[in-house]
Amino acid sequence: MKKSLLFALASSAMVLATSCTNLDVDVKSQYTDYPTESEVALEAKMADVYYAFRKQLGDNYNRIQSFSSDEVAGISFDGDYYDNAENVNPTLHNFKYDNKPLNYWADLASGITKCNQVIEDLGGDKAKPEQIAPARVMRAFYHFILMDSFGDVPILDCLPDDDEAVERMPRRQVAEFIESELKACLPSLTKNCNAATYGKPTYWMAEALLVKLYINWAVYTADNVADYDAATSRNAKLDECVRLCDDIMQNGPFDLSDNYRKKFLYNNGPQIKDFIYAMPYDKVNATGMLYGRYRTFRKVDNGDTMGYLGGKMNKSCAGIFALNEEYSNLFTLKGDDRNEIILGATTDGKVYIHDALTGEATIQPYMYKGSQLVLSKKINLKDDSETSRQQINCGANATGWSQGYRSLKFYPNPNEYSEYNRNQSNDVPIFRFADIILTKAEALLRGARATNADTPESLLNQIRTYVHAAKFVGNPSLQDILDERGREFVDENWRRNDMIRFGTFESEYGFHRKGFPGARFDKSCRILPVPKAIMDENQNWKQNEGYKK
Repeated sequence: MKKSLLFALASSAMVLATSCTNLDVDVKSQYTDYPTESEVALEAKMADVYYAFRKQLGDNYNRIQSFSSDEVAGISFDGDYYDNAENVNPTLHNFKYDNKPLNYWADLASGITKCNQVIEDLGGDKAKPEQIAPARVMRAFYHFILMDSFGDVPILDCLPDDDEAVERMPRRQVAEFIESELKACLPSLTKNCNAATYGKPTYWMAEALLVKLYINWAVYTADNVADYDAATSRNAKLDECVRLCDDIMQNGPFDLSDNYRKKFLYNNGPQIKDFIYAMPYDKVNATGMLYGRYRTFRKVDNGDTMGYLGGKMNKSCAGIFALNEEYSNLFTLKGDDRNEIILGATTDGKVYIHDALTGEATIQPYMYKGSQLVLSKKINLKDDSETSRQQINCGANATGWSQGYRSLKFYPNPNEYSEYNRNQSNDVPIFRFADIILTKAEALLRGARATNADTPESLLNQIRTYVHAAKFVGNPSLQDILDERGREFVDENWRRNDMIRFGTFESEYGFHRKGFPGARFDKSCRILPVPKAIMDENQNWKQNEGYKK
């Protein structure tokens, strides 16, 4: 039997010397010059472990999570950026196992292999717990992303033999494995949050991952993904979820003091107090962050000396992330700082030139071919033809390129974008303090025991206050929490996860409507198809229900 791709992708550069059950190996017998006590050597060994997900988080993973939610539609322009429906299909939940963006499985698999190799290099079960804990936590994190996306996945807690078959395990068991690993590692993780620990697993990062695991526990432990029902499925981990939220809120070094817009700019980093765990990016040394490419106007640089982002963007812009009208309507709270990150939300679609350094809009209109550019909140297709509907085709002209408001949350500095092949330096948060606060509010609404005099209303208003939005008055519903999460975490890859948990993933929105060509509403779509490359390598695996192999 062929060795699983899950390991083959990474093992070509590694020595697979022992089986899963043989960790009693003298490390120095294989790596005679490996300085096990050197922090410098250990840091070098860990580099690939920490950042294996960087490239995919900055592109493919973001596309799948965003398009499959109600945030944005993947539009095209007379065939331009149709790309074999790889953006249209997730927009309609019509996922295909050969769509290229799904290939982030391979990078996560490679990351898990690298974690296991480092753990083995350091001595396996004989290693110092504080040395291998970061690798174990990253391994748990990569399992979490795989399990959240694809359901049943292998549990990979060691390096397999070359001829060893790798089998997928039930999603419940994967969730339980992640839980046990994180709980075991917590005592060995640092609580320091500074430049040296930024972008790496800390005690607080592991707790935040447990919070995500627990708030979704009923989803992940359902016998079948279609069995989960938001109204009736019981979550046995709510009190534990609140306990972890309280520990982070009371004892962690985090707060909501950051300006909302500024904390997502290209110069963000360890100084941001809201970031519990983030992926660092740099236009030169840590590339792969491409959010700006997909969210700008298709012809943002039309030969003028300045585009609306405050400078020339000489590299191609895609402009295919068009906010669904329903999602744009979330950004209407009076005084809300978050309204400013949605291009068109406060100006009835009119576009103004922004300052390249601050990302703030000026009062100077952006002119395209003699007229001020105006974005349409409602996304209109080029026509009602079968082709336009199948391709979500808006037309390859100024009108087509202007469909849908756009997010400028991760503002692409035009100078970086043009000079460094569309790469941005904006770090992408994965776990934030604001998320912990709203998760506690949600857990309380779902029946968790109240603590510290917090209420769903008081917690929600902590968020409203720091973004200067009008306070919520009364008892918020779960829908109110979901809406607030939509405003707070746009572009942060959690909306699909949220919608499944809240029971809105099968709702109608944007082009995901009954009767629209290709739109699916099967509950099996809550998990994605295993990518073609993985299925080809693992011919004994069965494709996820609802998808063709």
